[in-house]
Amino acid sequence: MITYQTDGVKMPSIKRRETSAWVKAVAATYGKRVGEIAYIFCDDEKILEVNREYLQHDYYTDIITFDYTEGEVISGDLFISLDTVRTNAEQVGTTYDEELHRVIIHGILHLCGINDKGPGERAVMEAAENRALALRAKTN
Repeated sequence: MITYQTDGVKMPSIKRRETSAWVKAVAATYGKRVGEIAYIFCDDEKILEVNREYLQHDYYTDIITFDYTEGEVISGDLFISLDTVRTNAEQVGTTYDEELHRVIIHGILHLCGINDKGPGERAVMEAAENRALALRAKTN
């Protein structure tokens, strides 16, 4: 089950049913099934608080993924800062909607086992994001 919640922000205008179907389709391409996924949309201050409290990081970010995956069933809490998503969209010259969906799937890709911190991993993650976004375009 995939849930969408907010903390201090207005719910972004995403099509929940279509987004959930897309998330499940992407997970399936990695041989995974969706368990309990909670998206928590928040602002920069909340994500900074979560980053400090749970990860001991003192910086803003677009997404923090807490991974509760067991075997082939992905589960997790995904905090997404809509403030940072908007800033990133402006900086990379894309739409807010496109960047929001990139971040939505970024967390799922982490749950599927794709990392982006080590050497060469960022390129692998970006390619996976692009494939997932292309899949979304085909299903919408």
